[in-house]
Amino acid sequence: MRLTVLGGCGAWPTADQACSGYLVDHAGFRLLIDPGYATLPRLLQHGTVDAVDAVLISHGHPDHCADLNPLLRARGLSDDPPPPLPVHAPHGAVDAVLALDKPRMLAEAYRLHEFTPGDRFDIGPYTVDTWLLPHFVPNAGIRLSTPGAVLAYTGDTGPSPDIPRLAQGADLFLSEATYVHRVPTGDAPYLLTARLAGQYAHQAGAARLVLTHLWPGTAPAAAQEAAAETFAHPIAIAAPGIVTHL
Repeated sequence: MRLTVLGGCGAWPTADQACSGYLVDHAGFRLLIDPGYATLPRLLQHGTVDAVDAVLISHGHPDHCADLNPLLRARGLSDDPPPPLPVHAPHGAVDAVLALDKPRMLAEAYRLHEFTPGDRFDIGPYTVDTWLLPHFVPNAGIRLSTPGAVLAYTGDTGPSPDIPRLAQGADLFLSEATYVHRVPTGDAPYLLTARLAGQYAHQAGAARLVLTHLWPGTAPAAAQEAAAETFAHPIAIAAPGIVTHL
């Protein structure tokens, strides 16, 4: 399994960073996870739009799904449209994005497969286990498994005892880390710190940790150092172009 980071910025993109977006390759199958703001141009640096085999979305905030619209436009409005793109998302999560165009305009560009966080299903060669994790809207923590590797991804979440279970023994744990040491009071139930992400990675026995969804302007080194207070294994920051083999 190979993970390519397209972006890892929380809330909105910056000049250097797209929002959440991750391309996972295994056995010739390319799964796009969370096509957030500004991820499509990054995706095009790694191949054409018709090379994506399926999309998996953790939740309905636009920094995790907004670029589904231009992706579907680029596929559906092309001179030789590829087959409909399977899009897997929690119930209602992509309604707003799909409503940006007239229903008939992109109807043949995708096939929507909605799920409830907690469900287990297959996408291509991946077994997908999901957990309902606390956020402002329903969010699915995602565990992708193949016979040789496990990738765990929180989506956006606040503290939860389910996070170490999600990441148990994962070869790579991709964790939300919006703040470094402290989440503001109003957001505390719904977002994580880098330090707590490290603690969860330690509890899970994960091999590697990648911190993502950092608030714009956060110093990556500060987040990395905070996570290292509680996790002694390799730690990286999600930045465009980073490729990790599991």
